Amino acid sequence: MKEYLLIIVPFAGAALAAVWPVERTRAWLMPAVGVVHTALSLWLLFAPPPVAPGAWLAFDPLARAVLPMVSLLFTFCAAYGVSYLEVRPERPNRTFVALMLAMLGLLSAAHQARHLGLLWIATEGLTLAAVPLLHFNGTARAFEATWKYLLVGGTGIALSLLGSFCLGYASLHGGGGGDLTFAALMERGSDLSRPWVLTAWVLLLAGYGTKMGLAPMHTWKPDAYGEAPGIVGAMLAGGVTTVAFTAVLRVRAVVAAAGEGAVADRTLMAIGLFSMLVAALFLLGTRDYKRMLAYSSVEHMGILTVGAALGSAGVWAALFHVWNNSLTKGALFLSAGNIRRAAGASTMDEVRGMSIVTPQSAAIFVAGLFAVTACPPFGPFFSELLVVRTAFAADRAGPAAMFLGCLLFAFFGLTRVVFGIVDGRPRTAARAGSRRFRETAGLILPPLLLLGCSLWLGLATPTVLTDAWTDAVSQLFPTP
Repeated sequence: MKEYLLIIVPFAGAALAAVWPVERTRAWLMPAVGVVHTALSLWLLFAPPPVAPGAWLAFDPLARAVLPMVSLLFTFCAAYGVSYLEVRPERPNRTFVALMLAMLGLLSAAHQARHLGLLWIATEGLTLAAVPLLHFNGTARAFEATWKYLLVGGTGIALSLLGSFCLGYASLHGGGGGDLTFAALMERGSDLSRPWVLTAWVLLLAGYGTKMGLAPMHTWKPDAYGEAPGIVGAMLAGGVTTVAFTAVLRVRAVVAAAGEGAVADRTLMAIGLFSMLVAALFLLGTRDYKRMLAYSSVEHMGILTVGAALGSAGVWAALFHVWNNSLTKGALFLSAGNIRRAAGASTMDEVRGMSIVTPQSAAIFVAGLFAVTACPPFGPFFSELLVVRTAFAADRAGPAAMFLGCLLFAFFGLTRVVFGIVDGRPRTAARAGSRRFRETAGLILPPLLLLGCSLWLGLATPTVLTDAWTDAVSQLFPTP
């Protein structure tokens, strides 16, 4: 029952934050809970508990392959959040702290959900918990971004609910008893009604693809990531999208068990490459560095989807990339938040010379650029290289070439924006902001450590992680 503590501890922390009387010390609940959660998740990573076949919640191989990363990301973001809230004393933090902790509990529940309905409930809870966090800055643009996130995300959740009903009906139509655990659906895969399975696949891919931010369902991302605090953007990009991706992997395993795996793979390949293409084109034109991170996230969700379309070896590479992308994106969002507060603006037209104004944050931001664009020796280089090698090994030279072309154009777009705000002479507003903003250890160390973790994964991937990813692939691609 240790795995249930991964859900109970964050919710208990959220309840405590809601009644905590002292505004100044409330933020420390986030890293405190994060450290406990990380210790638990790493304990379960090294000593995974047995999984009951019919369990609705369990630390199964797929949860083991991903959830420790989410826990690490939250802990570093929570440590950053203490200093962040200290420099935002004008904003009450009770709701912010409570919902951040609740989000961690919901992330834990969603990753451990082995029942289609329970997965949907946890994902819907994540959508609702993120709404007040997106509106934390209280500006008109933040309000607009929040509504767009709620409406587009709500549409995706509605589609995934409808797809869940269709998959349930496919089970009943095939003579099943309506058991919606993924294990039962895969076991009875050959008996499922194939037309209803394919209908469910389309709806569930569209629904959870909206939460991932796959094109063309990505329209909420630029506004939400552009207006959210950096800590919230990091958790959306590295945590919430990961839940949606693992949901797609679980559903894809059911579709494959029903004999339609080839259709699912073709769909994933098409939408993954389309997402990468759309992201690359927008990156070539955007001038806002926080929106740039949103389009980069769209690109990397496409990379994960392409990996998922390439069979068991591709899924292994995608799980490797989940870790690399999430940790790197965390470093980028947190350092971008520092630059945004110092500069007072977020576009190339208004921001220049941040290497002088915020030298440490700018250095992390540039290093994060090279990491996220797959420059060695950072982790994303090795995971993206593995996706490309898998594509060529599967005789998918055409998709592999398009994959590489999108990466190249994305690199051009990202470097154009990043070096545009880092180089040059600082503007007057940025110099004035630098006198109000200080790069304290609490604001610099978390993104630096996240970037260090990305480097470590590239240079010395721990054996326990490679074993965890292998076990997750075996769960999703069981041998007959």
